[in-house]
Amino acid sequence: MISTQGIGMTSQRTRDRLVERLSKEGISDQGVLDVIRKTPRHLFMDEAMSSRAYEDTALPIGHGQTISQPYIVARMTEAILQPVVPSKILEIGTGSGYQTAVLAQLIDQVYSIERIDALHSLARQRLQQLKLHNVHLRLGDGYAGWRNKAPFDAIIVTAAPETIPRELIQQLSFGGRMIIPVGEQLQQRLLVITREEEGVIEEELEWVSFVPMLKGQN
Repeated sequence: MISTQGIGMTSQRTRDRLVERLSKEGISDQGVLDVIRKTPRHLFMDEAMSSRAYEDTALPIGHGQTISQPYIVARMTEAILQPVVPSKILEIGTGSGYQTAVLAQLIDQVYSIERIDALHSLARQRLQQLKLHNVHLRLGDGYAGWRNKAPFDAIIVTAAPETIPRELIQQLSFGGRMIIPVGEQLQQRLLVITREEEGVIEEELEWVSFVPMLKGQN
């Protein structure tokens, strides 16, 4: 079993240096920085990759997927906590489970969907190991969301569709916000979508690069 505390390149000192970099890059929410400081990112990847866990870069986790760059995790988390911390959030794309773990330490209830069975199973094991019991996982198609648990105060999408899925907007509560990368591969806008009774408000945060969001499950 990989140590949750970490040694060498996965030590607390290495995590502290990552948080210092994130702060210099503009992440200012102290709660987000504190959670990233204490969350063992190395636990969410293959042991052979663990020495690179606290680099500020996306890394492969198999099945054509990646664990997101820590800056992007922090940026999306910080954005979803504003202006009011949501109590119930839906994550589309559990992946390694790292973003899920960060959210679970800041938000009361986290619902997360993954389309790849092997990643879904691994994420469940890791989150149980960290005793994050406010996470609800499901294997399924992220485009369909989790209708019987809707509405959600917030939705965070960790893969990029070419257009915004309307089904997900319908599962937001009025006043709820969705953070989502949208566009073709390597050319995506990270958007904040706010659902209001009269429609949606769209705000662009920055340009990003995510794996494409695919339909169905595998």
